[in-house]
Amino acid sequence: MQEVKNLDADIENKLLLAVESMPAFPNSVQKVLELSSQINCPPRDLVAVIEKDPVMTMKILRIINSAYYSLPNKIATVNQSVVYLGLNTVKNLALAFAAVGALPKRNPHNFDVQKYLVHSLSTACLARQLANLLDTDLDPSDAYIAGLLHDFGKVVLAQFMAPEYRDILSLVAEQAVPLDAAEREIIGADHALVGAMLAQRWQFPYELVQCIADHHDPEAQSTCLLDCVRVANQLSRREKLGDSCNPFRESEKPASVRWGNDFASILEKVGDIQLYIDEAMMFAQVGAS
Repeated sequence: MQEVKNLDADIENKLLLAVESMPAFPNSVQKVLELSSQINCPPRDLVAVIEKDPVMTMKILRIINSAYYSLPNKIATVNQSVVYLGLNTVKNLALAFAAVGALPKRNPHNFDVQKYLVHSLSTACLARQLANLLDTDLDPSDAYIAGLLHDFGKVVLAQFMAPEYRDILSLVAEQAVPLDAAEREIIGADHALVGAMLAQRWQFPYELVQCIADHHDPEAQSTCLLDCVRVANQLSRREKLGDSCNPFRESEKPASVRWGNDFASILEKVGDIQLYIDEAMMFAQVGAS
């Protein structure tokens, strides 16, 4: 991961100021993060924290009682949600809603927040499915959160460095260069670094911060989590799910061959992509409400 101290001093100050300007997570979610980092934390303690946040509780229950999960009985409490879906899934739903709540209410110039959100949510759903296909100890819900947050640095840059980001998008459109390369050329750092800085501020686990930082670094060491996010991001861009501001290039190869050597075979293993689109749209609607 590129260290902030290696950046030009002016760029470092601008990025730090932009990251500090982003909303903090609600106290309840900060407490969830703190408790979930404790190996022997009783599940009831996490449930109690979430249930004290009525907005968070309402959104979690709306998702769980949606047609997507198709549970046989209506779920009325967070504790019941844990019984049906597991503690980690409910915890990550709370974290995901907090992340969505941190998005700007109005679109920054030349940046469509809703299309960004659909891309991020689609990437999250695909990353979770790719994790499900692996015979490893990676929790698929962790891949979902990493997929959801992998591009959050774009939001920071578009909102707080708007003139520079306008130039970046123009460079991508006119010269067909990858977005992260255009960011480094114009700003001196890319959205992966900025997203990792924000994830650190939000006190996410080290593995997640590292994944966000490395998702555009071809020299980064392969991990299951990183490969899930990279390939899911490529699939989402290839299928034009939302808008990543980084068009898919036909010359691209899968960032990992864990699931196959070409995108067609990977998509065949992933299954009906419309299911992930539907889930992303549903979550976007509930999260923004």
